[in-house]
Amino acid sequence: MQNAALLSVPKIIAGSNAIETLGKEIVGIGRKPLLIIGSGSIKQNGTLDRLTAGLGENYALFENVPSDPDIETVNAGLTVYRTSDCDCIVAAGGGSVLDAAKAIGLLAANAGKITDYEFTPPKYKCPPIVAIPTTAGTGSEVTKWSIITDPVLKKKMAIGHEYLMPAMVVLDPILTISMPREVTAATGMDALTHAIEAFISDKATPLSELWSLKAISMLTKNILTATYNPTDIHARTEMLLGQMYAGVAFNNSSVALVHAMSRPLGAYYGIPHGEANAMLLATVLEFNRLACTDRYKPIAEAVGIRTENKDRDYIAKSLVSYVAELFSALPLKNKLRQFEVSVDDIPKMAKDAYVNASARVNPRKALESEVISIYKSIY
Repeated sequence: MQNAALLSVPKIIAGSNAIETLGKEIVGIGRKPLLIIGSGSIKQNGTLDRLTAGLGENYALFENVPSDPDIETVNAGLTVYRTSDCDCIVAAGGGSVLDAAKAIGLLAANAGKITDYEFTPPKYKCPPIVAIPTTAGTGSEVTKWSIITDPVLKKKMAIGHEYLMPAMVVLDPILTISMPREVTAATGMDALTHAIEAFISDKATPLSELWSLKAISMLTKNILTATYNPTDIHARTEMLLGQMYAGVAFNNSSVALVHAMSRPLGAYYGIPHGEANAMLLATVLEFNRLACTDRYKPIAEAVGIRTENKDRDYIAKSLVSYVAELFSALPLKNKLRQFEVSVDDIPKMAKDAYVNASARVNPRKALESEVISIYKSIY
């Protein structure tokens, strides 16, 4: 067995109305938190009131984090953190909010600009972060990664170090019920992509594989119910836990070519990350199929495909078909042209994807021309 380590957050609290424990738990986290939220429905659906009830009056608020947090977002949040004399962070929202919180925490503890840390590790650990996801997809609450957009260079920086990992996670499925069905579908496919890529990545380990397969099983069995019957609390719970398991998996392994190709789509055209992954997943699985046919069998079994007395090629092709059919059953766009992507930009995006670190751990090493072909196949 190869050497393997498992990174995980120190404490995870999960269950319906788990957010009610925040007031008690924050006492052991810090003196004054910076509460970070997005610009969506968190105020309208009562979640903000529930958060502030637990925090009391001693907190600072940084709100309206955009769907793709950029350098300016991080700097603005850092200013509020410092001028408000905060010593910890509570972040409630989707992956963008959690990513912004980690980047703000990084700069709160370390000198310089966020761009300094794309390739250089921080010297000091972030202040304690309590991560409360309100979507079920990114797994950011349990990872060392923060994705921050550089609008000048038109790229998404993947900033990663274990010093960015939250101190505590609160998983409350009630908070995800208000997600629109398109967001439920996109974030669910994002989580499924995390789980599958973590399993087939060159960096997969026996420790990460367990989390991957559990996530794949839970997500595929519940994504349609959660999408089309949004108040089904069992499906919401399974999706929230499943995406967290997927987060643990790729945090300890890696994502691969799908993510390398989805990041330019977000940086150039603002395509939501989950939707970009969803469009690419089945096509990239087909591209990878001959390079890791045997790796597809455990995934096929996890989604419920019968493998008894079936040859390896049949199983692998069945898995690709299953993922394609699952995607087609969801209320998501399926072509790049639907996002007004210009075909002229495909070579530039392909070049960005080709040099991305995630592409280098893909089981089949794609040529730049092959990346172009994949983009064009979903155009």
